[in-house]
Formats: sequence, C-alpha cells, structure tokens
Amino acid sequence: MKTVTKGFVEKIYPKKDPWSHKGEFGKLLVIGGSRRYSGSPALVALSAYRAGCDLVVVAAPERAANIIATFSPDIITEPLPGNTLNKSHVAHILKLAQNFDAVVIGNGLGREKKTLLAVCRFITKVTLPCVIDADGIHAVAQKPNILRKNHIITPHGYEFFILTGKKPSKNLKERTSQVKKTAKNLGSTIILKGKADVISNGTNTAINNTGNPYMTKGGTGDILAGVCGAFLSMGIKPFESACASAYITGRAGEVCFKNFGPSLLASDIVFTIPDVMKSLRIQ
Repeated sequence: MKTVTKGFVEKIYPKKDPWSHKGEFGKLLVIGGSRRYSGSPALVALSAYRAGCDLVVVAAPERAANIIATFSPDIITEPLPGNTLNKSHVAHILKLAQNFDAVVIGNGLGREKKTLLAVCRFITKVTLPCVIDADGIHAVAQKPNILRKNHIITPHGYEFFILTGKKPSKNLKERTSQVKKTAKNLGSTIILKGKADVISNGTNTAINNTGNPYMTKGGTGDILAGVCGAFLSMGIKPFESACASAYITGRAGEVCFKNFGPSLLASDIVFTIPDVMKSLRIQ
C-alpha cells in the first residue's frame, strides 16, 4: 500500500502538445443540480477547469442551469426541462455525452425516486469514464451491478454505508481492507473520504494524507469530484485519477486553511487549486 505524493501527481499529469487546440485536454460533462441545489454542479465545473480541463458543460434542470450560468462566464450549461432530472432527459444527455471524454454525475440532483432511476438508466447506457458522487451514490447503491472498471465512486462515511450496508472503520488498516474489498466486489475505483482518504480499485490501494478536518464544509466533495473528472477527461486511468484528485483537493484545502482557518468555504478551495497546480512540476 502506497501513500500519494506530489511526485506521483507530477508523474501522471499529461504533457500538453504545444499545437493542441480547445478540447484536446479534456471535455467533461457534469450532470447535476435541481430546484434546490445549483451550487454543487457549479463547484464541480469550476474545480475541473482549475485542474486543467479544457471544456466543461453542466447539464442541469432549467432553474439550476440558469443560476449555474451566472457563476462564471467559463461555465456552459445545458438546461433540461423541469425542476429535477428524470427519465425523459436520459436520451438527450446520452446524445450530449457523445461529444465528451468523461462524466461527473450526482452532485445536487436530489434523491427523488424518478431522479435516482434516471441516473441508473444513464449510467447503464453510457460507456464514458464516470465519477459518481453524492446523490449518484444513492442511485447506484440500488443497482450496484451497473458499475464498471471506468467508474470512480467518491463516498464519505455515510455514503459508504449506503453503498455497502456497513459503516467504515476508524481503524485505518480495517478501513483500507473494507474499501479494497468493496472496490473489488463492485469492479470500480473507490475514494473513501476521511481523515486519510483510502483509494482502491480492488487491486491497487493508496492512502492520501492531504487535507484537514475543516474540509467537512458543504461543497468540498463537489470539488474532489470535479478535479477527478478533469483527470479522467484527460485520459488518465481511474485509479491514478482518483489518487491525484484526492491529493490536489486535500492540498488546496491545507493552503486554504492557512489563509482562512475555520472560516474556509468550498468556494475558497476552488480558487486555491491554482496555487497547488503551480507548485507541481508540469511542462
């Protein structure tokens, strides 16, 4: 079992061709948001951009999409009719996904039955690498057989319980064993967030020690999902993407804590990601 280091992130971060054009360094589709939650998918999108992704589009129910578009001129939105994701949207977002390299799904969607069913239907049919977070985890917990090798699941402790029916141990050795076994059973990569992030695809396992206890603020998980989605969109393998995103997000949280202390917000962390990216030896 290894510990994720700065050197690991530097090694796996892809070099950019000087002649590359828009979109060649990752196109990410974010599916999230609802009448109540518009900030979550916006944080995903901004974090993905800050991690280096070229292009991010957020597909969200109309009210959420309209609000998300006001967060930054960099965010493109695809409004979906209605207040929540449902099965009537699946065909459209599947067609939309054909133009992307990876997907992040679940952030701010809510847990209405029709929404969870739509998430499962989409995940069953899409072949792209996916980060499944937040309400998306509640959806796949009902149909774990739809998960695949190119999926990354990003639960905190309670979401891990929803996914497995078991509470994660606070003993790191036992916790690591739980995550590795679950990842192997599901055939996917898992990032179990916590004091130490445990990352496993069932074969390889790593521990990430960056971060701090004040990163329990709402929205920090959305940031991890966005960074992770960015790495997947660049063509980096799921396990490596999971490790690198955990390191970068945690390190940004550490820098942010030095600046803001307990007052830090998730949105502060988004704008601290560039400090971490600049510290990496990337060509």
